[in-house]
Amino acid sequence: MQKTFQFRLRPTEHQRILLTKTLDACRWVYNETLETRKNAWEQEQKALSLYDTNKLLTGWKVEKPELREAHSQILQNAQERVDLAFKAFFRRVKAESKEPGYPRFKSFRRYDSFTFKQSGFDLLDNGLSLSKIGVLKIVQHRPIEGEIKTLTIRRDRIGNWFASFSCKVKDHPLTPTDKVVGIDLGLTTFAVFSDGNEIARKRWMKEDAKDIARLQRKKERLEKNSPDHKKAIHALRHAYQRQTNRRKNFAHQESRKLVNAYQFIAFEDLNIVRMQAKGDKVINRGIADVAWGRFVQFTTYKAVEAGRGIVLVDPRNTTQMCSGCGEIVPKDLSVRKHKCPHCGLELSRDLNAALNILARGLASFRLRPVEATPLLATVE
Repeated sequence: MQKTFQFRLRPTEHQRILLTKTLDACRWVYNETLETRKNAWEQEQKALSLYDTNKLLTGWKVEKPELREAHSQILQNAQERVDLAFKAFFRRVKAESKEPGYPRFKSFRRYDSFTFKQSGFDLLDNGLSLSKIGVLKIVQHRPIEGEIKTLTIRRDRIGNWFASFSCKVKDHPLTPTDKVVGIDLGLTTFAVFSDGNEIARKRWMKEDAKDIARLQRKKERLEKNSPDHKKAIHALRHAYQRQTNRRKNFAHQESRKLVNAYQFIAFEDLNIVRMQAKGDKVINRGIADVAWGRFVQFTTYKAVEAGRGIVLVDPRNTTQMCSGCGEIVPKDLSVRKHKCPHCGLELSRDLNAALNILARGLASFRLRPVEATPLLATVE
């Protein structure tokens, strides 16, 4: 399987300037490639391929000498991203999506990474060597496993830099166990297991709400684009980044515990985007805060690597159906107890749902196993 190992970089001020210039060069190539393909179709009804745009790079380097300061592979990768964006667009058009989303030009904030595909980098004892940038200090807090395939350098919203090594690794099966579990994800309790265990919900937004509100008020009082205004924006981004890091760490820790404990895991196949489209603002904030999708993704790749079984099941009526007799027992969201008038079963609605999820998972396991998504297998 593919697995990504992410590490923090500590570039010098000069190296930060070079990294930013490299990003700018990649962004320019991305936007120029997009404009070229767009104009070719609008003016000549000609669809350019990735190969066609790759041939333009040589001429662009003559017109824009600063492109020569970036490694050729990362500029080609910028063009590959445009090609992938068009392929995704045409796929959505073919599927008759209401909003297919034509590829957009990238601003400074919207283009934040570049990728070395085969060469141009080397991991040394004293740091990470990048072509035309130098040797950067890297906080390598754990060894890299497997064969390194690509390296992506990324800048986050607050200006930190990270190196992500995509590696081909062997699976590391855990000792088999006879424990199986169905999991109901919720807003009151983060997760309820079919065996009665639970994971309490962490309210990340509430913990930082006062700090974020204070920084927001401070930003609004200051003159726009002044030095103090920029500092306030930077502090505000730090606060939001802190929330994101806590959610990510929580998802990593809890998914690891889950995979270590159970041989088979069943989740609901939730359409989170649709749920948020139908919900009110309070529910939408809650769904965004708990980050169910990230937890399921992390659990999936860890389970596949460990040789555990994992499936996503149809979520319809998992709460309404009685886990004892299979009859439908309608109940509003405010009703937290499941009481079946047919068989007399009484238990919490979340536990009832978890039992139904497990039953469906065991029934469908041989029909639809879940594959891990390589790009989401990120280890920190």
